[in-house]
Amino acid sequence: MGTLALSADERVRDVRVSEDALTVVLMDGRTISVPLVWYPRLLSGTPKQRLNWKVCAAGYGIHWPDLDEDISTEGLLRGAPAPAASGRREANRPRRRQKARRTQA
Repeated sequence: MGTLALSADERVRDVRVSEDALTVVLMDGRTISVPLVWYPRLLSGTPKQRLNWKVCAAGYGIHWPDLDEDISTEGLLRGAPAPAASGRREANRPRRRQKARRTQA
């Protein structure tokens, strides 16, 4: 028994950012919509900053230069929110050993 495999094209065709959602239309016609709270930089951006996006990574990514945000279609399809904020990254870093202070006798 044969099956018909449709060609998937996960490159970006269009992007829309509303007050509460990021919506990406792919070249193959699929539409992905995710909560904007998943992407804090976009959430905190102005409407003008959100409108200023560019396709990057050979069509498989979106870049917002004003917000320094990059999102891949792979991540969107996986349902992956943005990594935790930098404060959390700091918490996961190993602590530096502090030099022992010398005391004078």
